[in-house]
Amino acid sequence: MLKNQVAIVTGASRGIGKAIAYKLAEQGLKLSLVGSSEEIFNVEKELKEQGYADVKGYQVNVTDEQSVQEMVSATIEEFGGVDLLVNNAGVGFFKLVEDTSLEEWKQVFDVNVQGVFLCSKAVLPHMKEKKSGTIVTISSDVARYTIANGSAYTATKYAVQGFCGALSQEVREFGIRVGTINPGMVDSYFNNSEQGVDDKKDWLKGEDIAQAVVYMASAPKHMLVDEIVVHPLVQNYPIS
Repeated sequence: MLKNQVAIVTGASRGIGKAIAYKLAEQGLKLSLVGSSEEIFNVEKELKEQGYADVKGYQVNVTDEQSVQEMVSATIEEFGGVDLLVNNAGVGFFKLVEDTSLEEWKQVFDVNVQGVFLCSKAVLPHMKEKKSGTIVTISSDVARYTIANGSAYTATKYAVQGFCGALSQEVREFGIRVGTINPGMVDSYFNNSEQGVDDKKDWLKGEDIAQAVVYMASAPKHMLVDEIVVHPLVQNYPIS
């Protein structure tokens, strides 16, 4: 169902984003892969070496409007359009409020909120013109509850949840679907941690989140999956 569609995946250099890139390539999509470092070109090379020819890497700062617009324009020129945007780029840290600097606060908001806004805004004119498209944002379970030491990160995820909800109402008349995937603990590089270490062996994997993206994006056109919340069994998640 997704074969030959065009997707943009941000934060695709490693971790969850890289897993999403691989899963979408397996589904037959054409991919623009976005990363903040040159590492993104390694992912492009790996995928092409595995036989996925329609892949293009872009080193882009998702907080810079001009760079984002140029990437989206290049994607449309390269592949003929954009059917799916996966907002995955994100950063996070955990500190007491009084230990959090203004610079740290601004950085996490710039990437997690402004980046989602700019990438979504950039694809909307094209999606509206063709009256179809899906925007999936990888958020977090802390978009629904709060944690100590996570004021900045949690605040960004509440903001993202509100933004995506409002955007969904704005664009559904154009056949555009907007949803969030809110994972719990995922074995990734989040917060400068290591992926694949033993104490994360029972956590969610990047492939689990990638599968959720495929499910949300491949839903029938009359169906909107607003939100997917997923946790590992070992996580004690507060339901309310």
